[in-house]
Amino acid sequence: MTNISIGIVYKHNYEPARLEANKLQEWLKSRGIIVYSEEMSPKGRLNEILQDSSMLHDNIKALIVLGGDGTMLGAARKVARYGIPILGVNLGGLGFLTGIPLNRLYPSVELLIDDKLMLEERLMLETKVIRDSEIICQFPTLNDVVINKGALARIIDLEVFIKNEFLTTFRADGLIISTPTGSTGYNLAAGGPILYPTLSNIILTPICPFTLTNRPLILPDSISISIMMGQESEEKVSLTFDGQVGFDLSHEDRILIYKSESRIKLFKSPDQTYFEILRTKMMWGGATFNKNGIA
Repeated sequence: MTNISIGIVYKHNYEPARLEANKLQEWLKSRGIIVYSEEMSPKGRLNEILQDSSMLHDNIKALIVLGGDGTMLGAARKVARYGIPILGVNLGGLGFLTGIPLNRLYPSVELLIDDKLMLEERLMLETKVIRDSEIICQFPTLNDVVINKGALARIIDLEVFIKNEFLTTFRADGLIISTPTGSTGYNLAAGGPILYPTLSNIILTPICPFTLTNRPLILPDSISISIMMGQESEEKVSLTFDGQVGFDLSHEDRILIYKSESRIKLFKSPDQTYFEILRTKMMWGGATFNKNGIA
């Protein structure tokens, strides 16, 4: 890469991230690279996110994210439509999305500048909420879309249609619609499967279903999913996007979820594979290896 501009997004309200961003910015500028740097917006309601005045735009050739997976998810929503590849750097523990540890930041950025980092693409979802035949909410997500209720006392009925064909009514505390990238998040905690992150599938996972035969379902990304509440709920029911952005639903709303035209591009860690990160995060034991194979 020559004559490039690079963006930096760092974790909201976290001084170590701001300091690292400033240090990285000076390092990049000393190499003749144009740098755009900004703090990640705080979590909030949908209208606050949509009014976000980001300085990031489509002339940035790469984005470096300093923080954790939450910061990475917010950054993905900012730049996915531009097709900008992202390098995720974790400032704490190991992350699924931010796979570069801080002590490998500068060697990894040097590889990025020299076009020596591999890229992979991930599926994203687009969600529309339709009320009185009008689209009142449209939002992209990388991990998941979750329908849940505010109180614990009662379950909600969610009528699910696949490509306009009725599937079932989930009677549950809620429903998770997840990408493969998000399969290791809330989906996993609710008993859903782990999918390899570059697969092209959508996972439906009910949250604490009333009927034990309501099980997680893996679908192709070529389908669209339509969801409505089967009966009016006495409690507030909300949509949550990537666990960060909320939107309150009304009883007659129709939720439409489908594959986004945007796919997020992530730089792969030069030092760790996905399975090494998965094994570490899941605290799985394993065989001992030597240079000749399994010991």
